[in-house]
Amino acid sequence: MPLLIHHSDSISDVKLRIQTICHGIRITRQKLVFSGRELARYAKDYGVTGDSVLHLVLKKLYDPLLVTVITTSGQVFYFHVDLRKNVGYLKKRISKEGNKGFLDVDEQEIFFRGEKLDDNRVLGGICGDGNSVIHLLLKKTVKEAVVEDAGKDFLLEPLLLNPAVKLPQVIEDMIGRTVDGLKKGNPPVRTAEGTGGTYLMQDSSGLNYVSVFKPMDEEPMAVNNPQQLPLSSDGQGLKRGTRVGEGAIREVAAYLLDHPKSGSKSQVMGFAGVPPTAMVRSFHKVYNNPKGVDSCSTKDAKVGSLQMFMKNDGSCEDIGPGAFPVEQVHKISVFDIRMANADRHAGNILTGKGEDGRTVLIPIDHGYCLPENFEDCTFEWLYWPQAKVPFSEATLDYINSLDAEQNIALLRLNGWDVPEAVSRTLRISTMLLKKGVERNLTPYQIGSMMCRETVNKDSAIEEIVREAHNSVLPASSEATFLEAVSMAMERRLDELIK
Repeated sequence: MPLLIHHSDSISDVKLRIQTICHGIRITRQKLVFSGRELARYAKDYGVTGDSVLHLVLKKLYDPLLVTVITTSGQVFYFHVDLRKNVGYLKKRISKEGNKGFLDVDEQEIFFRGEKLDDNRVLGGICGDGNSVIHLLLKKTVKEAVVEDAGKDFLLEPLLLNPAVKLPQVIEDMIGRTVDGLKKGNPPVRTAEGTGGTYLMQDSSGLNYVSVFKPMDEEPMAVNNPQQLPLSSDGQGLKRGTRVGEGAIREVAAYLLDHPKSGSKSQVMGFAGVPPTAMVRSFHKVYNNPKGVDSCSTKDAKVGSLQMFMKNDGSCEDIGPGAFPVEQVHKISVFDIRMANADRHAGNILTGKGEDGRTVLIPIDHGYCLPENFEDCTFEWLYWPQAKVPFSEATLDYINSLDAEQNIALLRLNGWDVPEAVSRTLRISTMLLKKGVERNLTPYQIGSMMCRETVNKDSAIEEIVREAHNSVLPASSEATFLEAVSMAMERRLDELIK
C-alpha cells in the first residue's frame, strides 16, 4: 500500500499510520523491515525515501485466526477464520474447501485438546493464541483413505557436530517425544508468528507441543523463508553482525552458555532459563519447500535448531512489567549483556508460574545473540523499573564466576568454529558486565552502555572498542587489543560513577 512518510517521522508514527489505515493491525503487532534491517527509531536514520519499499511483518496473527485441521488419517489443512466465528462455521468451511473426501457438516466431529466442541463454541475463545491445532475426527469416510507408513514420511535426528559430546538426557527425551509424535502422524504445525519458519512439534497424543523446530534455510532473508522477506544481498542477517543461516547455531549456543549457578549443565535449566536446545536434521512435507520434494531423504532434510516447547501464560507484550520479580528481570539482563543480544523485545520473553506461584520469565528466540559487533544491541528490559535495582549477592556471585575463555572453548567443543569477531564480542561483553558490577552498577547502567540512543550514534561500548583500535598497532595481538579495551572501559566506567 502507498504510505505518506515525512522525513522527521519516527517509526512509531509510521506504525500508528498503518494502524489507522488497516483496522486491526495494532502497533504492537507490527515489525517494519527496510534493506534488510528492522526499523526501530526514525525513518530518516535508515535512508527511507519516496521510492522506498518497506516490508510489514505481523508479530502475531489475531484476526483472522490461523486454524490447522488434522484428520485422523494424517491429512493437514490450513484455514484463516475470523476468530468471532463459531465451530459450526468452521465445519462448513472444511466441508466446502477441504477436499472431495470430506464429509457433510452433520457428519463431522471436531476435537480440541481432547474436548469435543459444540457447534456454538466461538473459535476465539477456544484457540485465541493464533497457532492452535484443531483435530477433526470423521465419523465415517466417503472413500477409503490410503495411509502410508508414517515412518517413511519424516526424518528427525540429532546433528552431533562433535561425536565425542554426549547429548544431555533432557534433549534426548525431547527428541524422542518429538519422534513419537511424528510416528503417530502428528505433523509439524507452522506458526503464523515471527519473521522466519517456525514449527511446533506435537507429542504422540497430538494434544500437546513438545518442541519448536527452526530450519536454517527458512530464517529471515534466507532462500526458503516462508514470510517472503527479500533475500540478503550480502549474507548479512536482519541484525547487524549476524549472518543469514546462522540463527540455529546461535540458538544452541545460547543454551550451552546459560550455565546453572552450580556451573554444571547436568541441570535441565540454566541461570536465565533458556529452554534446552539442540541441532537436528529433519524432513517433513509440511516444511516450506517452494521447489517441492519427492520423498524423505537425508539430502532433502533441513538442518536447524530444536528447542523444548515451554508452557506459558503469554509473553511480556501482554502485561506490564510491574508484576515481574526483580530477580527474574535480572537473570534476563545478565544473559543479554554477556551475549550482546541484538533482539530482546517483550515478545520473546514468555511468562509462566513457578512452583511457588510466582511469575517466571522464560527467554526464547536467541538467533541474534553473539553478533560480530555491538551495532544492534537491543534490550527491552532496559526501560523496566527492575533494571535500576542493584544486583543481589547471589547474582553477583554468578557474574563473577563467568569466564569468556571457558565459554568459547565450550562452543568449540560442541562443534562451532567460533569466528574471531564473535569470540571478541563475548570477551568484551563479559568484561563489561564484570567490571560494571565491580563498581556496583545496575543492569540499566551497564545495558545502556551497549545500546545506541539513535541509529547513527554509536553506543558507549562501540566508542570504547574504536578507542582501543586506534591505540594499538594494526598487527597487535588479540591480548594486546583486549588490554587496550580494558583500559578504555575502565576510564569510561570511572567517569560514569563520578
